[in-house]
Amino acid sequence: MSKPDTWKSWEGRQIDGKFTLRQWLGGSDHSAVFLTEIPGAPPLKAAIKLVPCDAGSAAETQVRSLQAKTGLSHHNLLQTYEAGRAQVDDDCVVYAVMEYADESLGQILPQRSLNPAEVAELLPPLLNALSYLHEKGLVHGRVRPSNILAAGDQLKLSTDHVQSKSEQKPGGRQDEYDAPETSLRALSPASDIWSLGMTLVAALSQKPLQHKPPGDPVVPSSIPEPYRGIAQASLRLDAEQRCSLKDIEQRLKVPPRPADAPAAVAPPTPAAPEPIAAKKRTPFPVTIGLAAVLAIVFAIFYFGRSKSSTAPTEMNPQPSTTAQAPSSQTSAPAPPKQTGSAGSVTHQVLPDVPQSAKNTITGTIKVIVQAQVDASGKVTSAKLKSPGSSKYFAGLALKAAPKWEFSAPEIGGQPTASTWLLQFRFRRSGTQASAQKAKH
Repeated sequence: MSKPDTWKSWEGRQIDGKFTLRQWLGGSDHSAVFLTEIPGAPPLKAAIKLVPCDAGSAAETQVRSLQAKTGLSHHNLLQTYEAGRAQVDDDCVVYAVMEYADESLGQILPQRSLNPAEVAELLPPLLNALSYLHEKGLVHGRVRPSNILAAGDQLKLSTDHVQSKSEQKPGGRQDEYDAPETSLRALSPASDIWSLGMTLVAALSQKPLQHKPPGDPVVPSSIPEPYRGIAQASLRLDAEQRCSLKDIEQRLKVPPRPADAPAAVAPPTPAAPEPIAAKKRTPFPVTIGLAAVLAIVFAIFYFGRSKSSTAPTEMNPQPSTTAQAPSSQTSAPAPPKQTGSAGSVTHQVLPDVPQSAKNTITGTIKVIVQAQVDASGKVTSAKLKSPGSSKYFAGLALKAAPKWEFSAPEIGGQPTASTWLLQFRFRRSGTQASAQKAKH
């Protein structure tokens, strides 16, 4: 039996006589995370992380290191409530009981990248948390999307790997998020800056830079300012040349370049972007880990967590059809066929959006598809007119558009081919669509 399978078989066991392992949330050969509760009236929902004990007296060092994290108190750090050592059958484990998080940015990025407005909400909490740690002589050591979490309406950094600079020892570099000096010497605040730069690139492009020495990594021009400049200044091979947290804060005072607005038949009235951090999310299968751009942006984080904001005015051309997509179906009946020679929609199909993808949406994602319709009312071709802020949702819209059907407009009493603009509006609560016949 593999180690993760062994961990999972522990569901229902008790740790230290008081923490019941209620549900296995995820793990590896090196650790496991379970849903648990802290006794009380009412009980407090929490997560418990189990790690195999190190040999001999090193286990006590593990426990002391975890217990030290209970003293960390910052609203952008995941709270550690209790830590200790326990025995499960023949296995010795060290445990930490932590604040329960709904989701991580690492769960959002495989679905979609964050847009600049979401990143603008993501960075300040991360900078605040890192400033708090660095001022205490601590280094986070593992800044990356999987450790940026949403707990309620707050964006938080995990604290699993936080250590004092004096405790840090050289170790193996695991991936691009780890600073180059990781395997050569103890980490420093500059190491966290490198990881933050890679995380910033990943948030906007879905993956970190693949760097091949010599020379500093080059951040692609597709990353908008001021984030490109921040990332470039963070990703210096020489740790002493990297920017500081205060440098990043200064750069953020420059308003980011506005994202390209999707072309719409009737221009929407702009509204404040829905912040990642205020969204309430349905817990994801492996929650420890976007208050979240980002749906563990945060069930964002942030991963989406948004403060209340007014949705943009939607395109509502005439004639048009609009339908709210029930969560369990992908097509909706069109309104009664309209008479006249202008043509109308007789059948529309809404994209089938997985709930996990809905959980990543902040505000409204708008996609416009241009559909060519023949004289029989069938769609003969479709292409993106405006892909919006997400390639993933643009693909779903493009897949649904050819299934639409129309009554063809008439010229001289004869049905004729036509061009239609279909606007799809994706929200966490559902999907809507409307159509407008393009003017020639």
